This record gives sequence, C-alpha cells and structure tokens, in this order.
Amino acid sequence: MEDYLEMIIDTASKNCAEYSEARYQSDTYESILLKNGTPEITTFDVRRGIAIRALVDGGLGFGATNILTKRDLKTLLSRVLRLAKASSRIVKTPISMGQAEIGRGTVEVKTRIAFDAVSTESRLDLLKEADSAGVESAEAIGVKLPGRYISLDTLVTEKLVMTSDGARVHSTIPKVTVDAFLTAFEPQKGTVQRMFSLGESSGWESVEKWNLPERIKKEARILANILTSANPMKGERLDVVLGPEVVGIISHESSGHPGEADRVLGREAAQAGETYLSRDSIGMKVGSDVVNVVEDPTIPRSFGYYLYDDEGVKARRRYLIKQGRINEFLHNRETAHVFGVSSNASSRSVAYNREPIVRMANTFVEPGDHKLEELLEGIENGIYVKNFMEWNIDDRRFNQKYVGLEAYRIEKGRLKGLLRNPIIEITTPGLWSAVDAVGRDIEFSAASCGKGDPMQGIPVWTGGPHIRLRNVAIGGIS
Repeated sequence: MEDYLEMIIDTASKNCAEYSEARYQSDTYESILLKNGTPEITTFDVRRGIAIRALVDGGLGFGATNILTKRDLKTLLSRVLRLAKASSRIVKTPISMGQAEIGRGTVEVKTRIAFDAVSTESRLDLLKEADSAGVESAEAIGVKLPGRYISLDTLVTEKLVMTSDGARVHSTIPKVTVDAFLTAFEPQKGTVQRMFSLGESSGWESVEKWNLPERIKKEARILANILTSANPMKGERLDVVLGPEVVGIISHESSGHPGEADRVLGREAAQAGETYLSRDSIGMKVGSDVVNVVEDPTIPRSFGYYLYDDEGVKARRRYLIKQGRINEFLHNRETAHVFGVSSNASSRSVAYNREPIVRMANTFVEPGDHKLEELLEGIENGIYVKNFMEWNIDDRRFNQKYVGLEAYRIEKGRLKGLLRNPIIEITTPGLWSAVDAVGRDIEFSAASCGKGDPMQGIPVWTGGPHIRLRNVAIGGIS
C-alpha cells in the first residue's frame, strides 16, 4: 500500500495541493452477543480502504474507496481535488493546516494470546458461564435477572498514514471489549439496571484477566442487594465521595467534549451540541486547585491508545483543566491553525471511509495523594456514590445530572447501609469547584464516544481516582 499512498501524495502535489493526506485502514472485527443465555448475533467482518484529503486554495476535499487499484485511486484523487477547489470558492475563511510535530515510525501492540487462537465456541462458552454465574448469584438473594445482554467484540486495526509534509506512520492495534447490560427484578421492589464496559488495546489476555464469570456474579449480587436492602434517599446537602466510574463520565462529558476545539468554533452545534467555553476561555477558573483533568492517548493498553493521530502528529498528554483552570483545547491541525497553536494530535477517524475529526482518547482526573479511607475519614455525614445508573448533560455541557446506582451512607468516616437512587444535579464549575481532595487510586471504563455526521463511535477510556466534594445538593427518588 505504500506505493499507492506515495503516488497519491506525489500526484496531489503536482496538481497544486497545498497539503495532502492518504490513509490506508483495515479493520478486522468479530462480535458475539448473548441475550438471556442464548446466542443472538455472531458476526465477522473485514473492512479496508483508502481515504484521501487534499487542501487547494484554502478548500478541503475528502474521499474514500475500497476499490484499491491504481486507476480507481487516481479517479478518487481527481474527485477530491475538484471538491477542494469547489470548497475554496464558498468557504468564508480559508482552511490551513497548522504546525505540528510530525511523526515517522511504526507502532505495533504485541499480543500474548492472538484473537484467532480462541475459537467462537470457546468465546460463547465463556459468556454462557458468566451469564449463569449472574443468574445464580441474584437468585441466591431472591432476585431474578430477567434481562441479560453480554457482548464480546474483538478488533484489529491496521493503518498507514502519509502526508505531503513528511508524516509516515504505520500502526497495528488490537482491541477487545466486553459490554454488559443487566436487569434485576423483585416483585415487591421493582427493577434496577446496570451497564458497564471493559476494554483494552491488547489480545485475549485481557479477557482472561477480567474473569467475566466472577465479574458478572459480583455485579448481579450488588444489584440484588440494592433491590432488597437499599434505603430511599432524601434530598439534603452533603459531602460526597465519587467513585472512578462516575468521575470518568464526568471528565468525559463536562471537560472532554466542551474542550474540543471544533465544538468551541461552533461546528458541532447542529450535531452533538455546543460548549460553555469560548475561544478566550484558556485560563478561566472552573474548579478548585486540586482538579487536573487529563487527556492522554499514550497510556499502554488503553482503549483509546495511539502514539500518532490520523494526521501523522505525535501524541502526548494534554491537560484540559490544570489546577482548576482551563489549560488547553483538543486540536487537529486545522483548528490549531485557527487558534495559533500547534496540534496536540487529537485527529481520529473510526474507519477508512470517515474523515478524521477532533476526538478524545482517554479522559480522566489525574490522581492525587489520598487513600479512599482518608477521603471517607474526613466526612461526618455524607454519601459514597461508587457508580451510576444514568446520567444526562445539556448541549452546552454546563448543567448535568447523575443518578447513583451502588451508593452508601457515610457516617463519621465509615460506610453504612446502601442508598437507593441518589441524584446529583449541578453545573460544571459547581462540581469541579466543590472538589477538595483527590484519591491516588485510578480505574478506567471503556466506552464508544459518538460524534460526527455520519456518526463515528470511537474507542475511549473514561476514569480517574476517587474524589471528594463538599456541601453538594443531593436529591433522591423512591
């Protein structure tokens, strides 16, 4: 494929392209879904193709094809160049690709156990074992588990990215993920539901590490205990400790999305929403001094892992919030030029036929120096919200709501009984400003972040340590 990509770059330059980019991408995908103990879907798919972008007179054109012949690629390039020229006549502000640390190299995630070494039958047997463990665990407490969806997906992505200004990056990254959706039911208590995702950039060894039967068994037991033992939550102002899962979704939704530079420029308003931040928000105080929200695609084995983005820019850790202040936005090369900064390698595409756009990777609160026990010890009367049942946030990423699932009363620094449905409704600055201490532990959850039109669901991690908030309004439902 290298010869084809070189031909595209050379031909684009000869046709007056100020910048050109060629990307070969191959995705090998396998998915299994178990629904209430019965295999529902098993799919295997391979998608590969080449995408081209070209910049001509300030207009950007994009095209992609899965017909990989020299003739068809030349035809595609001609169409992309025509699109770029047509775009240049209607854009209000000419597009330009800003400066960046361009990469050249190879990135390969080695696996200990290759996906093709594990048969479909073995994968199904694992899911069935996990499903049975969950059912038995709930029934032991007198609770049914009538709704059970467990899926296991594997993906191997190979990319070769070349640009006219010297990027040449080849990567091969495997990913594996498990998604579970459990519904527990007790006639006198009603229902309660739990969703969670596990994902890493690695081989089958991650699945073995997760120990799915034990994980599903534990989750089912907790759901049963919530139904049978949790007390209703009454509204009051309390100190709160949030678990890593809750901290992760907050970081992603109230810091990551509003910090995407294309959203700051208003380009996502009609699709995924707006942002409460503006172009001059860098340095704005939005939280306490102990709050640091990080975006880092370079974490080994992470679900959002990469070392070079899809514009060939070398990745690094990005501080979205640093010591409580907005520190930087997420940029691709186009938005970086608008803001007069260098790209911080936030350009990602989910498939060969999708244009790379500004995306998150792994978004989390940076760990502090407190043990969980120390966070709890500092609370006379409060609650511990370990994970969430549901969440919601407005289009500007300012007003938000989180409904706890597994949650406990804190009395004099100790965890007491389970609470049912504690609700946190708060603004983004209000939440981050209430944080007075950050734990030193850190955990991550996998997710597929949706953005773009057509939609691109891209692998990410969300997470962080435990954090403590002071004097937060808490609501409740029976």
